[in-house]
Amino acid sequence: MGIKQRLRHSAVRQLHSPTGPAGSAAGWVMGRLVRQGHNPTGPAGRATGWMMGRRSSNVRRNRWAVDLLAVEPTDRVLELGCGPGVAIAALAGRATRGLVVGVDHSQVMIGQARRRNAAAIRAGRVRVIHASVERLHLTDGPFDAALAVNTVGMWPEPAVRLRDIGRLLRPGGRIALVSQPRCPGATAATSAAAADKLAALLSDAGFEDPRIETLALDPPAVCVLATRPRGD
Repeated sequence: MGIKQRLRHSAVRQLHSPTGPAGSAAGWVMGRLVRQGHNPTGPAGRATGWMMGRRSSNVRRNRWAVDLLAVEPTDRVLELGCGPGVAIAALAGRATRGLVVGVDHSQVMIGQARRRNAAAIRAGRVRVIHASVERLHLTDGPFDAALAVNTVGMWPEPAVRLRDIGRLLRPGGRIALVSQPRCPGATAATSAAAADKLAALLSDAGFEDPRIETLALDPPAVCVLATRPRGD
């Protein structure tokens, strides 16, 4: 094994099981990465957003979720935690005569999402709003569909937030919640547990007919889809 390979393997081991001074440094790096993933800020946040917008697994996961949501040309769609706007672009490509609204609490992500979707914003088909999920004041509804990719775990009181989102959907409106666990050592079992938790949250929030779909990534991505009751 060459020097570069040994260094790479050592770095991976430190991230998975930090020890000694190098482990302390690895723990600091992981802590910074987690914080930037939750709320990207400054130059490090811009780098995080750049990576999120180009990492092949992220792009594939977002486009897969959009396909599952089965967006129609005239749909109005809400994305919670839109990040750098990858899913917004895919949604706008389907809702060609509708509206896509993306919300994120990171000003860095809002800037990147607006640049990525500049043409659709100018055409009036996309709006990107700087706001937190617990302070949504939207006048663009009711929405036909809502999407959240790898963000529900960061929400305060997620069941409450989901009930709030349900009120923004039309009766029969669809919701898709996606999770791809990023914790060290995550496996298919970790993803399955995340899917079960999301399904339970949706049921507690009053959504119906939850179903789980899985995308073969490492670890797998899961998407839980459900609908707002038509009688509401």
